[in-house]
Amino acid sequence: MPHVRPSIADKRRAFHRLHQDGCFVIPNPWDVGSARYLQALGFKALATTSSGFAWSHGHRDGGMSRDRVLDHLTEMVEATDLPINADFEHGFAPDAAGVADSVRLAVETGVAGLSIEDSTGDASKPLFDFDTAIDRMRAARKAIDKAGSDTMLIGRAECFLVGQPDIEQTIARLKGYANAGADCLYAPGISTVEHISAVVAAVAPKPVNLLIGFNADLSMPQIAALGVRRVSVGGALARAAWGGFMRAAKLIIEQGKFDGFADAASGNALNTVFRGS
Repeated sequence: MPHVRPSIADKRRAFHRLHQDGCFVIPNPWDVGSARYLQALGFKALATTSSGFAWSHGHRDGGMSRDRVLDHLTEMVEATDLPINADFEHGFAPDAAGVADSVRLAVETGVAGLSIEDSTGDASKPLFDFDTAIDRMRAARKAIDKAGSDTMLIGRAECFLVGQPDIEQTIARLKGYANAGADCLYAPGISTVEHISAVVAAVAPKPVNLLIGFNADLSMPQIAALGVRRVSVGGALARAAWGGFMRAAKLIIEQGKFDGFADAASGNALNTVFRGS
């Protein structure tokens, strides 16, 4: 019997259901192959990674144009049967109108969710001021609603990633984004039980995404017990892949040795995973 692929609407409905109860991992592939492998493992949803995608094309994180990111989102949506959440950076525009236009285009790719950050990319002023950040989130919400889409909107407070690890400021921003229409809230960089619990309580009953991009002591049962709804890993899987590649390549060039492939996946195993693609 031929495989019937889910529609975009099916994927979006499934994505919403995942956020209603429990806690799930939404890993971050950086290309079609890594996305299809994660689907084969049994994950229920995937999220893109701006850093992993940029590195795979020889650019720094944040160095890809909006058009290339939109093409990437389209490719990722078409690659698997799973809902795709877009790491949509800061919306590729400083102003609310520009964010609205970018979000409209992202929704058209078929993503089931997309995140908007409040970081500016300017080291001298790393965060948009609060009112501007709220206006940008409202614009994203209106663009999704105008498109007649049930794409989820994730509001990201980047405080801890831009050198402002102030939990009170972070929570104030997340609450503002929730009130502006964000369906899910995300503060990458928080890591302590106290901070995670405070964020979950502050935005309840809306779901919270937790980033675990490092070797963490917290297990999934412990994270679920804190009330977190979903866990992503950002660019960590891409960095793990790059780590293996870099170690093996350096052994060859620096020592003339070829014993850096001990943990490499077998070609047969990869061919088996991708045989039906």
